[in-house]
Amino acid sequence: MDKKTYTARFKFEVVLETLESGNVVEVSRKYNINANMISTWRKQFKESGYQVFESSVDKEVQNLSSKVAKLEQLIGKKEVELALMKNFFDHHKSRSG
Repeated sequence: MDKKTYTARFKFEVVLETLESGNVVEVSRKYNINANMISTWRKQFKESGYQVFESSVDKEVQNLSSKVAKLEQLIGKKEVELALMKNFFDHHKSRSG
């Protein structure tokens, strides 16, 4: 038995219909979709539906913040590497005179 796949738009429309009618079972029968599946879609919508209202500026700020955090980690690693190299060089220099 092949597993059906549904588009995001279809899922959204089905979820809206259940919210408007207040009856998941009725909508599930109408589209011949398991009511548990629709309930899962509703849960996903409630958890991440706010993303629809995020502006591109919000997303860009989030992406840039992530990049800054990664670069700060990289700088921290490089500082540790430099300190180790300096310690090694100082130690080697003092031994060789």
